[in-house]
Amino acid sequence: MDCLPIDSVLPDLRRALAEGRSALLTAPPGAGKTTRVPLALLDEPWLERRKLILLEPRRLAARAAAHRMASTLGEPVGATVGYRIRLDTKVGPSTRIEVVTEGVLTRLLQQDPSLAGYGFVLFDEFHERSLQADLGLALCLEAQKLFRPDLRLLVMSATLDCAAVADLLGRAPVVSSEGRLFPVTTHYLDRSRSGQPEPALVQMTIQTIKRSLAQEPGSLLVFLPGMAEIRRVERRLLEAGLGPDVLLAPLHGDLPFEAQVLAIAPAPPGKRKVVLATSIAETSLTIDGIRVVIDAGLLRVPRFDPRSGLTRLDTIRVTLDSAEQRRGRAGRLEPGSCYRLWTAAEHRTLAPRRPPEILEADLTPLVLELALWGTTDPRELSWLDQPPAGPVAQARDLLTRLGALDERGRITAHGTRMAALALHPRLAHMLLAALPLGLGSLACEVAALLSERDLLGGPAGWRNADLRLRLDVLHGRADQAAGATVDRAASLRVQRVAQLLRQQLKLPAPRGGTGGLDRLGLLLAFAYPDRIAQRQPGGEGRYLLANGRGASFPEPEPLSSEDYLVIADLDGTGQWSRIFLAAPIGIEELETHCADRIRETDFVTWDERAQAVLARRQRQLGALTLRDQPLPNPEPAQVAAALLFGIRQAGIEALPWTRELRQWQARVRLLRRVQGPASGWPDLSDAALTARLEEWLAPHLAGMTKLAQVQRLDLTGLLHALLTWEQQRQLDRLAPTHLTVPSGSRLRVDYESGEQPVLAVKLQELFGCRDTPRLADGRVPVTLHLLSPAGRPVQVTQDLAGFWTSAYQDVRKELRGRYPKHPWPDDPLTAAPTRRTKPRA
Repeated sequence: MDCLPIDSVLPDLRRALAEGRSALLTAPPGAGKTTRVPLALLDEPWLERRKLILLEPRRLAARAAAHRMASTLGEPVGATVGYRIRLDTKVGPSTRIEVVTEGVLTRLLQQDPSLAGYGFVLFDEFHERSLQADLGLALCLEAQKLFRPDLRLLVMSATLDCAAVADLLGRAPVVSSEGRLFPVTTHYLDRSRSGQPEPALVQMTIQTIKRSLAQEPGSLLVFLPGMAEIRRVERRLLEAGLGPDVLLAPLHGDLPFEAQVLAIAPAPPGKRKVVLATSIAETSLTIDGIRVVIDAGLLRVPRFDPRSGLTRLDTIRVTLDSAEQRRGRAGRLEPGSCYRLWTAAEHRTLAPRRPPEILEADLTPLVLELALWGTTDPRELSWLDQPPAGPVAQARDLLTRLGALDERGRITAHGTRMAALALHPRLAHMLLAALPLGLGSLACEVAALLSERDLLGGPAGWRNADLRLRLDVLHGRADQAAGATVDRAASLRVQRVAQLLRQQLKLPAPRGGTGGLDRLGLLLAFAYPDRIAQRQPGGEGRYLLANGRGASFPEPEPLSSEDYLVIADLDGTGQWSRIFLAAPIGIEELETHCADRIRETDFVTWDERAQAVLARRQRQLGALTLRDQPLPNPEPAQVAAALLFGIRQAGIEALPWTRELRQWQARVRLLRRVQGPASGWPDLSDAALTARLEEWLAPHLAGMTKLAQVQRLDLTGLLHALLTWEQQRQLDRLAPTHLTVPSGSRLRVDYESGEQPVLAVKLQELFGCRDTPRLADGRVPVTLHLLSPAGRPVQVTQDLAGFWTSAYQDVRKELRGRYPKHPWPDDPLTAAPTRRTKPRA
C-alpha cells in the first residue's frame, strides 16, 4: 500500500481518540484522510469491534470511498466496507465500515438515538458545512451526552475554522496533516470578463481547453457552474473534434454511477481525459491523471428566500477556499497548472468561504427532524451556527399548516409518518394526503419527478411548465413535446424513486400507467398550498399566489389560459416570478379539498371609485378570492360605518353645504369663541363636525349607501337641530345676518372671511355714524370695508371714529375728483348719510 501524507499523523490520531471522545483532523485534499483513517482505526480497542460510520456529503464520493477501501482490503464492497446512500445500499453481515450520505445518518439517529452497534462517527469534508452535516453533528453530540458517552466523533476537513469546531466538540484536540501537494503554476486572465454574457464563458472555456491540450501534458479537470454549461461545452468540443486520443467525461451528481466511475478512473494508455465537472469534484474524489485544472470561477448553489418561501439556484462567484481546493487538484500526483478564468485583481476580492447552508437554506426539513427528535427549540442543541430564528419560525408555520406539528411545535402522528418518508415535508404530506383518495401511486411519481432533475430539456428558450407532460413522457405516452428532448437517465431514475416510494407505502405497481392526470393539480395543492395561483385579469399568463406573491409565464404556454394553477417550481425573484412547473386545478377541487383553509368573509367597505358602500361576501383562500358576490342584508351599522368612512375620506365639505349654512356655522363659531366653551355654544368647526359624525349625521343615514344620497340631505335642518331654541334666538340677536347702517340700508355681515365679522358698506352711507358697529352685546367690533361709490374698497378699519378724524380727508381728496356727483362733505359727522348722488342744482 502506497504511503500517503495522512499516514504520518495516524499515531497522533489514535492517541487523541484513545484519550478522549472527540477529535478534529485537518488535511488538504489528496492527503488520504477519507480512505486511510477508517481502515487505520477499525481495530482500536475502544471500538470493541463495533461498526463505524463515515459520513460523506455526496453520493459519488460515498460510493468511491467505499470501493477504494474495499479494494485496499482486497474485498468486494459489502464485505468489511459497505455503503448506504439514497436508492442504493450495499452492506452485509460482516460490514464494519458503513459509508453513508448525510440523510442516512439522520435516519439512523432517529431510529436509534443511542446508535447501538456503532462506536465511531466520522464527518468527512465538514468544511462544506451542509445543513445535514450540521444536523448530524448536533444530534451525535446530543446522543453522546445523553446515551453514549463512549461514542467517538471525528470531524475531518480540508479547510475549516479549527478553534470553533474544537470548542463545539468540547475542546477536542486538533490533529493536522501537512499533505503532499506538488507545485502548481497559476494563470489568470489579463482582462476581466465581468459583464459578458454566458456564451462568452463557454467560448473562453473551450479556447482554454484547446490551448491546454496543445501546450500541457496529462488530463484536464474543468470546473463549470452546472449541468447546462457542461452540456454546452461538451457539445461544442464534440463538434470541434479533439482527436482520437482525447476522451470527454462529464462529471456531476445526476449521472449514472457507471458514468461517474468512468470520469474518475485513469485514462486508458495513450489517451487523455477532459473531465467537465461541477463543484462535486472539489473534494473527496481523486481523479487519476489530472495535472491541469481550468476553473470557470462560478458555482451554482441553492438559496432560500424567506420572503417568498422558495428555494432557487443562484450562480455565484467561487470563494477563496473553493478556488484553492480546485487548484490543488492539479498538484496531487505531479507538478501541474491551473488556469483561472478571472483576473488576479478579481481574485483578491473573492470571499474567504461560503456561508454555512444552515444560514441560507429552507429549514423546514430541519425543524421536522428536530421535532421528531423531541426538540421544539433548536437552541437546546449544540450548533456551530444557530439556525436563524426567522426561517425557523417560517418552517414551523408551514409544518403546522401541513399538520406535522401541533400548536406547541410538537410532532404529530402525521408528522412522524411524514418524517419516515425521507422526502421534503411538502412532498411527504402530499403522499400521505393522496392515499385516502386512491392517488398514492400517482403521488409517488409526482414526488419522484419533483425530487429529481427535470427529465425534459430543450434548446435555449424552450419552455413547457406542464407537469402532466412529464408524466406522459414517463409512461411513454409522449416521446417528445414541441422540440423537447427526453433525458432517459433522469426518466429511469424517476421511475426507480417512484417504485421505492410505492414499496415504502406498500402500494402495488400500477398497471398501464397511474392515470388520474386530472387530479395532478390537487396533489400539488397538498404539497404547495401557499402556491395555489389564480389567473389575473388584464395580464396574459400572470397569476396571484395564495401567499400574496405574483408569478407569470415569460412566454405564452398552454397552461397560461388556466384559471387556477398549483405551481411546484418557480424562481422566486422579481415582482413576477417565473413559473417553471405547474398543473391546473379546478375551483370545485379547491372548495372540496382545501375547505379547512378557505374562509368566508363578509365585507362592508367604502369603494372610493364608486363613492358608495360595497357590501360583498367573499370566499378566500389566502390572498385569493375564489368567489365574490353581493352580500344580502348587510348590517345597517356596518353600512353606516362604511358610509361615514367615505364621508371622512371625501371631507366634510362634500356634504350639501349652502352659502347661508356656512355663514350660520361661522356665526355660531364666533359666539363660542367670544363667550367661551362654558357658554354652551357647541363646537361646529369642520374638525369637530367630522369627529362627531356618528352623533349628528349617522342617525339620518338609514337606507343610504352612496355619497350622492347623502348630498341630498337637508343639512341645514340637521345642523340647526344642534342648537337649542334659546340659542337660535340668541344667535339672531348677538350675531345677526344683517346690520342696518345710517343710510337705512340693511347689509349682510360676512362671518366667513376671517376671525372678525366683515361689513362692506359705501362710505357715504356711514355719514353721521361716529363709532364702529359692534356685535355680541358690544364685545365684537365689525371690520368695516369702506367702499367707493363704485363698490371698490378704499379703507379697512375697525376704528370708524379714528378714520373720520385722520384718513377721511385724504380719501375725500382722492375720490372727489373721480366721483363728482357724490357728496364729499368737509365734516362727515354732520352730513346726512345717503345711498344716492348729490341732488341736481
